[in-house]
Amino acid sequence: MAASINSSPVHGERDLRGQTVVVIGGSSGIGLETARLARAKGADIILTARDPDRLHRAGLELGASIAAFDATDFGRLGRFFDALPAPIDHLLQVAWHAAGKVRPGGTLLFMGGTGGPRPAAGLALSAALTAALPAMTRSLALQVAPVRVNLIAAGFAGAPSSASPPGDRIEQRREQLRTTLPIGRVVGPADIATLAVHLMTNTAVTGATFDIDGGQQLVEGRAE
Repeated sequence: MAASINSSPVHGERDLRGQTVVVIGGSSGIGLETARLARAKGADIILTARDPDRLHRAGLELGASIAAFDATDFGRLGRFFDALPAPIDHLLQVAWHAAGKVRPGGTLLFMGGTGGPRPAAGLALSAALTAALPAMTRSLALQVAPVRVNLIAAGFAGAPSSASPPGDRIEQRREQLRTTLPIGRVVGPADIATLAVHLMTNTAVTGATFDIDGGQQLVEGRAE
């Protein structure tokens, strides 16, 4: 593995050759698209996910190291990081204690949503956590510097997830957004992956929150 990415002055963007990217939840959707793009930029990839079969397929596709476990099992998550053989450079969707495993100049990249400003009935806890993430990101960026910490706040990404409505409602939501969003289409996993890799490679960015929703908040936040 290459030396720390901040071993010499770097400005602007660079590729990911000689660096390691860990993606928690990387066997499908946004995580897999981010891993694909990071691999195309030259990174070595480590993927984790709960579904071993899907994870195995993703690992074969990318030539990645894999570990199948539930990331909400914090004991198992901790053992995963303890077992890593060397420092890593970038982490997607990972817990606080992972910061100690990131090489100086690498990135902790959290994934959140854009639902905080307009909480819905029955989603109070989720809305509170979403709203708290930007402040946590800023605080953590100071605590773990020179490791960089950033947050992607994604809107509806057009792909099923554990929090998605049933299939017919997903398609209804896609169609609604296609006709109302300023960009004229639904944001996809590849759009979010592009932003994620940009934040890994742009060494000037830390403590920031980036909304990526195609203008969804602008449209749905307008007064009736």
